[in-house]
Amino acid sequence: MFPKPRQDLVPNTAEFERLPLVKVTGFREYDARWLYPQEINLLGMEAVGLGITTLMRERRVPLRIVVGHDFRSYSMAIKAALTTGLLAGGAEVHDIGLALSPMAYFAQFDLDVMAVAMVTASHNDNGWTGIKMGIQRPLTFSPEDMTDLKNIVMNAKFAPYHEGAKYIYVPDMPERYIADLLKRPKLNRPLKVVVSCGNGTAGAFAPQVLAAIGCDVIPLNCELDHSFPAHNPNPEDLAMLNATRDVVLEHKADLGLIFDGDGDRCGVVDNTGEAIYADKVGVMLARDIAKQNPNAHFVADVKSTGLFQTDPVLKEHGAKTALWKTGHSYIKRYSHETGALVGFEKSGHFFFNPPLGRGYDDGLVSALAVLDMLDRAPDKTLADLKEALPRTWQSPTMSPHCADEIKYDVVDRVVKRFEEIAAQGGKLAGQSIREVITVNGIRIVLEDGTWGLVRASSNKPELVVVVESPTSEANMRAIFTEIDDELAKHKEVGEYNQKI
Repeated sequence: MFPKPRQDLVPNTAEFERLPLVKVTGFREYDARWLYPQEINLLGMEAVGLGITTLMRERRVPLRIVVGHDFRSYSMAIKAALTTGLLAGGAEVHDIGLALSPMAYFAQFDLDVMAVAMVTASHNDNGWTGIKMGIQRPLTFSPEDMTDLKNIVMNAKFAPYHEGAKYIYVPDMPERYIADLLKRPKLNRPLKVVVSCGNGTAGAFAPQVLAAIGCDVIPLNCELDHSFPAHNPNPEDLAMLNATRDVVLEHKADLGLIFDGDGDRCGVVDNTGEAIYADKVGVMLARDIAKQNPNAHFVADVKSTGLFQTDPVLKEHGAKTALWKTGHSYIKRYSHETGALVGFEKSGHFFFNPPLGRGYDDGLVSALAVLDMLDRAPDKTLADLKEALPRTWQSPTMSPHCADEIKYDVVDRVVKRFEEIAAQGGKLAGQSIREVITVNGIRIVLEDGTWGLVRASSNKPELVVVVESPTSEANMRAIFTEIDDELAKHKEVGEYNQKI
């Protein structure tokens, strides 16, 4: 029997070398993240592999799975340990080597395999590892899946070992993935593009794809370096945005495309060097797509701009957008289940469903959609398309510290308080409350369309606060003051990462 994982093992000890270490906190809402080796060791990762095969057996999913890894000094070792556990559980493992997360998702379709376990910590600092996994393509784990996996692993409830395991190395998956992306016409319009990868895994693939469709590519930090010497490969990171802005302006480029560490997100900087929040990029893309697909249905997460509901161009073409929970797994699943054409998440995860895509998040597919939008507007710059949107005053994502153990309780208390104000006909920021949305924390919408959101972060010990107003900066700041004053009443809420 494989031993029950421990949570108290210390690296460089005999016990650490012979027993599995798995910190339970690494099982997040819909994927897994651990500091290596402080929170998980290689034997612990074997236990996770055994747990995945046990869950697949319980769900009657064929024991065939794709594995890949991102570019970190330890990712190959982590993947090898995970693979050992999968093989011990009797799985047929298809190893695609160094990969982007969307490349692993593509491999599920290309190899006709239902399950995936991609070893990546995305944009997290070096020292982190993790797994993005799923057993029902194109979906990744739901919270229920993660809870079941956590219980299997932490209690060593592994199915009996089975024979029949098989290891298959797939050396040409990058070529197959790139060929699939390039099954399309080249751009008609010559575009100079800064391709910013933050030394993450996308640097091995993104410049090649964008050059092949006709872009004049200016690479920025595309050399693979797991220490991320310039900045974290995160499209929401100000250092990455500013570095991309500088190169866009230096080279007079048409735009900058910014890829995160595992290539499933793409950020955008326009020709003036200004970063465009991903939800605003989503509205721009939705406009372009709605013109070609009347009465289109979209999904956006609750952190996203209110323009998805109010934009006159989207209304003109009959487009409708539903709001849903923040988190790539939630938006992916809800878009799939509701038949939405595209799902947009403010963090930059976009999900293009058939016939536009296969339903998973792929930063390169998003980049191609942005380039196609520009190609269809030959007399417009990206800044022109951005300025054509109705103006709103919008905050960045603000994240006050709140411990994982208490953050959901704090949000429940905040939700209850604002619901009481709404039920009693009270006002916030001098306005009546028009709507309260509670699919994920609370989004309070005032009479003029100004709104504020409070929710618990899915993967960090933080709360999430976002505010926006379609009428004035003063109203945006006023709703933030209301939310901030309420949070200040809860001693568990700490300092913000940034404030407006």
